[in-house]
Amino acid sequence: MRTATLGPAERGTALARMAERELDVLVVGGGVVGAGTALDAVTRGLSTGVVEARDWASGTSSRSSKLIHGGLRYLEMLDFALVREALKERGLLTDRIAPHLVKPVPFLYPLQHRGWERLYAGSGVALYDAMSMARGHGRGMPVHRHLSRSKALRVAPCLRKDALVGALQYYDAQMDDARYVATLVRTAASYGAHVANRARVVGFLREGGRVVGARVQDLELGGEFEVRAQQVVNATGVWTDETQAMVGERGQFHVRASKGIHLVVPRDRIHSTTGLILRTEKSVLFVIPWGRHWIVGTTDTEWDLDKANPAASSADIDYLLEHVNSVLAIPLTRDDVEGVYAGLRPLLAGESEATSKLSREHTVAHPVPGLVVVAGGKYTTYRVMAKDAVDAAVHGLDQRVGPCVTESVPLIGAEGYRALWNGRARTAASSGVHVARIEHLLNRYGGMTQEVLDLIAADPSLGEPLTGAEDYLRAEAVYAASHEGARHLDDVLTRRTRVSIETFDRGTRCAREVAELMAPVLGWDTGQVAKEVEHYEKRVEAERESQRQPDDQTADAARLGAPEIIPL
Repeated sequence: MRTATLGPAERGTALARMAERELDVLVVGGGVVGAGTALDAVTRGLSTGVVEARDWASGTSSRSSKLIHGGLRYLEMLDFALVREALKERGLLTDRIAPHLVKPVPFLYPLQHRGWERLYAGSGVALYDAMSMARGHGRGMPVHRHLSRSKALRVAPCLRKDALVGALQYYDAQMDDARYVATLVRTAASYGAHVANRARVVGFLREGGRVVGARVQDLELGGEFEVRAQQVVNATGVWTDETQAMVGERGQFHVRASKGIHLVVPRDRIHSTTGLILRTEKSVLFVIPWGRHWIVGTTDTEWDLDKANPAASSADIDYLLEHVNSVLAIPLTRDDVEGVYAGLRPLLAGESEATSKLSREHTVAHPVPGLVVVAGGKYTTYRVMAKDAVDAAVHGLDQRVGPCVTESVPLIGAEGYRALWNGRARTAASSGVHVARIEHLLNRYGGMTQEVLDLIAADPSLGEPLTGAEDYLRAEAVYAASHEGARHLDDVLTRRTRVSIETFDRGTRCAREVAELMAPVLGWDTGQVAKEVEHYEKRVEAERESQRQPDDQTADAARLGAPEIIPL
């Protein structure tokens, strides 16, 4: 299997191929579910295309808690089937599908009551571990352990002594959600899928009562064209209802958006060797290790404003700080916050008025011939959602199609990862790149690390770190544009890297440097470079302003002050 390159030329070829001949399956939406659906379809031998209106994972799939987890709290709701399914997927991802991207992460659950709480919570965590190992998936995940208060404070000295009487420590997994989706898209392309971002569906093609394709607008180069397909899959997440409305048929279900915000703070602000999970009156609060940072989240509130750029208000930030500070010996302040991001969960409407109680399970429907809709679910179970969506599409095809095989299809970069990790010192010696940098690259690119090192070998200046964002090499900005489908500065600083939330300046210090690195790959002149930098700076300022506003309405209005980038 060849490794697909998603540069400008490849994007143009993909759009041309989609317009040339009828596809078996066209997927609308480039989040984790859409990308997963494209991979599922193409690995069954179906001619497949996937289009995304903005950037890969630019919506919900880049703004999650970055956890791959079974959903420990769903055990308390007695939703054993959902937990069992998610734990199986967690095991597949860490063991086989993406070991270079999905890693175990420890969490400490402080106990606040003696006796009964340890028995109650301990039984739940023990069941969680047992369900994980029951089918042989996740055996590499460490099992939980009980800790006394003194031992808990040794692993998490950040906690107030009066905040716990003991603790449980258990493991889940985490990943960079946007990077995972970009890798998923490239894997689908490697198997022959035609993939194009910045390509917006503006309507569906109909013949009688059947959907037979979509009208697609190229937002980069202009123009509109038709993509014909035997089956179209709507995998647009929180935009499901809007996409469905283009068909002119009432949907069988509705999707509501629940906003969750996260704070990013430097690692030295919270002294702990483990993540934390805390109960709140509405849900749970995570403090998640994230490289040289912590992610603190999340909230869970209904959102009916701009879906493209949900805004975090001052009240949201205060809520998280108040709850995490209730257990910290040294409280966090606003000055400790490097980054803030807000995302929307697509929840199936109809079970309850409270979004925190809406179903996280997914639904697949065939509302009209030729159109499949998949919605709901959670990031961890994207592969199951994709399988169900393609199963539904297959029913409408006049051909025999094989079963889903993605359970045994590793993502690009996974093959050979562990061997490369073991040989990282040798790679460092031969490349002249420090072993710590090699480790960083392996955990982002896996077996594709050599492609990044080849760029450095051709131009040693690319082996230097970005100014003000020293965790990333200059080569990574070039690689994002040449290989990973990044079309704009925002794509690189926000999704291919996480500079926008991992630095106090939110990436403005290195913005021009990154734009100039991307320019030769994307054919930008000095005018487009300046435009990209100006747009990014305006976006950062609009986000900062929104985070000073007291409520959702004023925060949304402030965030809308920065329009979407439009190419020259």
